[in-house]
Amino acid sequence: MADSVTTADGKADRPVLEIDDLTIRLPKGADREHAIENVSISVRKREIVCLVGESGSGKSVSAFSVMGLLPSRDMAPVGGAIRLEGENLLEVDEARLRELRGARMSMIFQEPMTALNPTMTCGAQIEEVLTTHTDYGPEERQRRILGILEQVHLPDPPRMAASYPHQLSGGQRQRIMIAMALVLEPVLLIADEPTTALDVTTQAQILKLIKEIQETHDTAVLFITHDFGVVADIADRVAVMQWGKVVEEGTAEEVLQRPSHPYTRMLIGAVPSFTPRQRPRDPAAMVVLATDGLSKIYTGGGFFQKARAVHAADSVSIEIRKGETLGIVGESGSGKSTVARCIARLIDPSDGHVYLDGDDIARASTARLRQLRRRVQIVFQDPYRSLNPRRTVGASIVEGPMNYGTGAAEAMARARELMTLVRLDPGALDRYPHQFSGGQRQRICIARALAMEPDLLIADEAVSALDVSVQAQVLDLLDDIRQRLDLAMLFITHDLRVAAQVCDTVAVMHRGKVVEYGTAGEVFGDPRHDYTRSLFAAAPGRGFAFGGVAA
Repeated sequence: MADSVTTADGKADRPVLEIDDLTIRLPKGADREHAIENVSISVRKREIVCLVGESGSGKSVSAFSVMGLLPSRDMAPVGGAIRLEGENLLEVDEARLRELRGARMSMIFQEPMTALNPTMTCGAQIEEVLTTHTDYGPEERQRRILGILEQVHLPDPPRMAASYPHQLSGGQRQRIMIAMALVLEPVLLIADEPTTALDVTTQAQILKLIKEIQETHDTAVLFITHDFGVVADIADRVAVMQWGKVVEEGTAEEVLQRPSHPYTRMLIGAVPSFTPRQRPRDPAAMVVLATDGLSKIYTGGGFFQKARAVHAADSVSIEIRKGETLGIVGESGSGKSTVARCIARLIDPSDGHVYLDGDDIARASTARLRQLRRRVQIVFQDPYRSLNPRRTVGASIVEGPMNYGTGAAEAMARARELMTLVRLDPGALDRYPHQFSGGQRQRICIARALAMEPDLLIADEAVSALDVSVQAQVLDLLDDIRQRLDLAMLFITHDLRVAAQVCDTVAVMHRGKVVEYGTAGEVFGDPRHDYTRSLFAAAPGRGFAFGGVAA
């Protein structure tokens, strides 16, 4: 248990949150006996404690146990205590927990689109918190709703209150979540990966907002993340978790600059550096893909709405040579994925040309497209949704080649070779996707794409959903495959550190246009465009030299 400290006025300053020797049991048949074991963490007023670790380390279980949101039948505390301002939450009934949630402790979840009710306006959802926990009248509730929306820096608070979640951007939805969490001024705020799904500039704004709230409201913040860039930017103290235990704890400076545990050193060492890799380029290598003036225009409008055109991609011209990786970076909505989908002909370009080995496929007929598709393959962001849960991974890998005439025996032999190539056991081909980890599933998706023997491999945010150490393994795998097979790769990402490590050339997109284009060394070493410089400045942990700590 954390000790009280004495403040300047002589009064005891007890931690707002004390997790003391907490152990939570997992159901029978799990991979270990306890979800978390003998965990002790404290958070004081005006303090941000970052809880870091990989998936399965126990971070979210620790947070959900504080809020009383664990499934009681499957996961039960078997030891320890959780004290909020001295009150043991493990000893109170459900009615008392409901009183404390929102009023004294609140939580910001990772994905606001699933956490918010799509059938209610944002103002109504904030009002629901007020009607549940207070006896304020309608006028006072509206005053507080507009006041909290202004505090979280949302433009035009009355319009935001009247909007539904789907009408807002990801960053705006996350601010609505923060407003709901703070409207009753709780003493404890738990943030569970609140910036993982956001692009770099929106992420910077949310982190700045949380830091501002923590300072102005005297709030204690428990911040769960696997992003050490975020830790470097906002943490006062850090607790590192592995396999349900806290393996290291200290100030942010101590943990980041002088990590003592091998696991912590491994995690920090796996964070990509901002310094681009220097890789020799072959100027005589064949151009596999080139776009010339590629554009995609969406037209919107409807009843009572004026029709308007959105230039999702505007005169984009890029090229990728054999054995090289081109990275496209930018914020959400910049046009990155639109360009990738036009190249793969998942959507039809509005204008321009897409040359694959010199063959213009921008307006290829349906019959021709079928033959061209095997030459361009995509690895998508989410390996959970990319594989059919009802089919074995072997069936998923051989499906494409067999559709193009490869015999079953030959396709399965190739699948076994590919499993070895992506560093998985070929004997696991008869297993189902749910029997693999997220990183293993992404390796299977890579194997499935390579089974078509493509000329161009597109990786669309292929590592953004993975833990930092797994991400490093998959990036290393992709680079190894690129070299072995002499593949051309198009790498879509909003993670600038990843782009620095895997890309030979980089195209920076903003509002559908390529605003900067050059080698990775040129773009990262001397960015010319104001937008590029603003992206780099917003990257979390920009001033910390990650990747230099030996595991």
